Amino acid sequence: MDFAFYLNEFRLAAVEIPQENLDREYLKISITTVLESVAFKIYKPQWYGDSKLSEGSSGRIFFSVWINEKTIKEGRMYYNIHALKLRELKNYKISSKDFAQNFRTEFSKYQEDWPNVNVNFGPLTLMEGWIELKNDTIRKDVYLLAQKFMKISSIIDKVLEKYEKP
Repeated sequence: MDFAFYLNEFRLAAVEIPQENLDREYLKISITTVLESVAFKIYKPQWYGDSKLSEGSSGRIFFSVWINEKTIKEGRMYYNIHALKLRELKNYKISSKDFAQNFRTEFSKYQEDWPNVNVNFGPLTLMEGWIELKNDTIRKDVYLLAQKFMKISSIIDKVLEKYEKP
């Protein structure tokens, strides 16, 4: 797998997203390699359980698009929203199962806009889908998936409000 190529394509997709759009929603982008995959992530710092925004053990919620050796062989690029170790999010008292159910109820209004999406997972993966991997359109495809996520990112905030500690 050509990590440099995919990292570059993801970085070029990120540059296309107007910073003012990200700032308006308090969203951040991270492009990294994790678990032998190249990943493009969008998140809010308040969706992370620690101030370091680490990939470590803290609770976190994020949208990601990723490519690895397996997905390349399948001819697919995957995307998902993860909600990991939600009990560790500061300022919230969350049951992962309840959070996932509430998110999916809200997401169902937008589900038809997401290609090949599935929500039939445990509470750690709120939704996951894929698009056809075409090396000549990766930049555009990642950009379009990011735009879709930015339109629904408020669902996470809306659901989180239900779990705020007094």
